[in-house]
Amino acid sequence: MSGIVIATLVVGIIGLVIGIALVATGKKFYVETDPREEAVRECLPGNNCGACGFAGCDAVAAAIVKGEAFVNACPVGNMEMVEKISAIMGVKAGQAVKKIAVVRCAGSCEATHEKCNYVGINDCRAAVLSGISVWECDYGCLGFGSCVSACAMDAIHVENGVAKVDRTKCVGCGQCVKACPKGLIELVRADKKVAVRCSNRDKGAAVKKVCTAGCIGCKLCTKQCETGAITVDGNVAHIAYDKCIGCGKCAAKCPSKIIIEL
Repeated sequence: MSGIVIATLVVGIIGLVIGIALVATGKKFYVETDPREEAVRECLPGNNCGACGFAGCDAVAAAIVKGEAFVNACPVGNMEMVEKISAIMGVKAGQAVKKIAVVRCAGSCEATHEKCNYVGINDCRAAVLSGISVWECDYGCLGFGSCVSACAMDAIHVENGVAKVDRTKCVGCGQCVKACPKGLIELVRADKKVAVRCSNRDKGAAVKKVCTAGCIGCKLCTKQCETGAITVDGNVAHIAYDKCIGCGKCAAKCPSKIIIEL
């Protein structure tokens, strides 16, 4: 009987010592969390999309509080969110500009045609790795939906062979941009009015042979632009959005109708 009592006391004493040691260790290595982190985190959308360049909303909230990121670091948020975070941080709100994804291809099933019958994994990245050129236009959207799988907001779908973005759902997280193996998707400021939906860098005649919706590099758009925002580089039109005022004159004059008004 005394052996049981002694064993119980020994176990109790060991437990007490371990408990005291744990409490002391916890106090020694305790890292105080700034209460502002939780407040900033509550303002963020919670998508954990990684578009801000951090691991998620918790990480970017911590970075904002530490001064390692701006109050408008989250590209998904709106001006109201930025103002709330700015108030928490005690700084002046910066300009938060929403961005949306734009697919630089208009090559639908009517505009271009299949060159071969691809029977591999239904994924754009897999198709590119196969080395097979599926469509007559080597530059266009493959239409197998890698971008669709990457979008958590259900904002992009493949319609008639080409990816299209639903502006009402797109939050500008950029995951579709990362997923596209051909680099056809770009983020554009939502307050801009036009976008070029072509990436074919061949000359005009060669473009028209493979896609009726391609840019022919005629430069009529450049002659309409009063701010020099649109140029033809590599036989395809490009828009410098820092110069674009969204007048829409380039879209109205484009003979191929591949410059669209958003």
